[in-house]
Amino acid sequence: MSGLDRIDRRILNELQRDGRVTNSELAQRIGLAPTSMSDRMRRLQTHGYIKGFRAVLDAEQIGLGLLVLVEVSLDKTTPDIFEKFAAAVRKQPEILECHMVAGGFDYLVKARLADMGRYRTFLGEVLLSLPGVRETRSYPVIEEVKDDGILPL
Repeated sequence: MSGLDRIDRRILNELQRDGRVTNSELAQRIGLAPTSMSDRMRRLQTHGYIKGFRAVLDAEQIGLGLLVLVEVSLDKTTPDIFEKFAAAVRKQPEILECHMVAGGFDYLVKARLADMGRYRTFLGEVLLSLPGVRETRSYPVIEEVKDDGILPL
């Protein structure tokens, strides 16, 4: 965050809370002229601080009510297996997140599906067939306690 000043952090905080805010409304909230706000927004996007904008959907409402976290262990931990596994994961729309981790397993996967029946199919036809997968452990989520995705600035 060394390239960000106090105003940049305020802008980013506001955008995390309301990505649909207009440039003029954002300028008013921050206390900047609209042209200064436009310049800052352009700089924040150009330098990669803002990766994009999107709507946050209600998973239950669109029929994806089951959230599952899955520990994945690979049979080999070599660069080529890591690359093949990562490339295959990126092609799976049900996988929302995948993180390589240190510890007792290799990856932590976060997936969204309709229900446990669909997850069973996904586990057998997709997860277990990904390159290098030796073993998985699944953790269906009972309750999402916090899922706002807002980064502390």
